[in-house]
Amino acid sequence: MNTTPFTTPRDLLRYAVTRFNTAKLFFGHGSVEAFDEAAYLILHTLKLPLDRLDPFLDARLLPEEIDAVMAVIDRRTNERVPAAYITNEAWLGTYNFYVDERTIVPRSFIAELIPQYFAPWVNEPENVANVLELCTGSGCLAIMLADAFPDAHVDAVDISADALEVAKKNVATYKLEDRLTLIQSDLYANVPDKKYDLIITNPPYVNSSSMSKLPMEYRAEPELALDGGKDGMDLVRKIVAGAAERLTDDGILIVEIGNEREFAEAAFGELGLTWLTTSNGDDMVFLLTADQLKL
Repeated sequence: MNTTPFTTPRDLLRYAVTRFNTAKLFFGHGSVEAFDEAAYLILHTLKLPLDRLDPFLDARLLPEEIDAVMAVIDRRTNERVPAAYITNEAWLGTYNFYVDERTIVPRSFIAELIPQYFAPWVNEPENVANVLELCTGSGCLAIMLADAFPDAHVDAVDISADALEVAKKNVATYKLEDRLTLIQSDLYANVPDKKYDLIITNPPYVNSSSMSKLPMEYRAEPELALDGGKDGMDLVRKIVAGAAERLTDDGILIVEIGNEREFAEAAFGELGLTWLTTSNGDDMVFLLTADQLKL
């Protein structure tokens, strides 16, 4: 039973923002500040439209509704888990995905490049027949790729059986079972023996030094999905090394490496990396062609 003096979403919003800022929560899973995350959590908990806060700000809430929101505010503040694990949903662009603690919260700068079909590197999207996505996690990028390239089949790989169970739910939601195959595999180990027009990956790339300094919100995610070894490039090296024999003659490899450009250049700079422009600059995603990888 509600014992707080709060009666409206406006009250709860003010309270949540103060709690979040006082606790110095980290916002890196969809929201950029306390206000946005508080508004999202309140609207989601009350089952209100996520894009319409104003009409409901001064609506009087039932005691049980206030209790439900207070419980969410308490969990986000006290446990410091990502909001996505509380709501079991995450957004990437216009796409909505189921998510829980079995997989990393969807976030990727590659997602920004998919609607443009990786132009100008892919000249004829309709000719893309086979796509491989490594380290798929929740399946978010694989689903976006299948949507963008409707004539392609997408193979989505992860070493984690738990992550693939989450991905399976998302593939079913988007009704892509016929065009998207989920494969449990340590990178290329169980991948079909065929050539791919695109190999896409957002692998674990956090270096050891950075892993030890991650906010609690990131440490709530599976370590397997984050830890890239001493320089963050452990898995990336294997991905780059195995890509040439699995790409078509004019295929391309696209790899997201977050803030690890310096380490990526040290590891692969002699190949001539092309850095793609994203909303966070030209340091997050690199591209290599099949010809470069065969050198």
